[in-house]
Amino acid sequence: MPAKKQPTASDFKNFTPYKPKKNEEYMNESQLEHFRHILLSWKSELMEEVDRTVSHMKDDAANFPDPADRATQEEEFSLELRTRDRERKLIKKIDKTIDLIDADDYGYCDTCGVEIGIKRLEARPTATMCIDCKTLDEIKEKQQLG
Repeated sequence: MPAKKQPTASDFKNFTPYKPKKNEEYMNESQLEHFRHILLSWKSELMEEVDRTVSHMKDDAANFPDPADRATQEEEFSLELRTRDRERKLIKKIDKTIDLIDADDYGYCDTCGVEIGIKRLEARPTATMCIDCKTLDEIKEKQQLG
């Protein structure tokens, strides 16, 4: 069974993109509420995946007498657990992002302090850097690896 792609915020189509009103203040209460809703929905879907995995592993766990069948099942469970571990880390990141919203410190770049932007945050609600700083960060990372 192929590993599932890790979900991103854009996988959740159940929100309407935010349309800022003319002269609207950035990260006002309605914008913060918009992103809180996106993050809570995303977290909820991830938690449902965790529950499905636990159920699947309980229901499908079998002690196959054939070593090849047993190995196949163990590999499948291992892949699922790795995916759930990534999702667990993502849930922690979502919780930290919700804390930023609660602290009225959401939507601004950690590096330079500029607005990250509504469209970027809708694409990646856990973003903590503006696109320019993130791009520079990735370039530096590639140079260090290269």
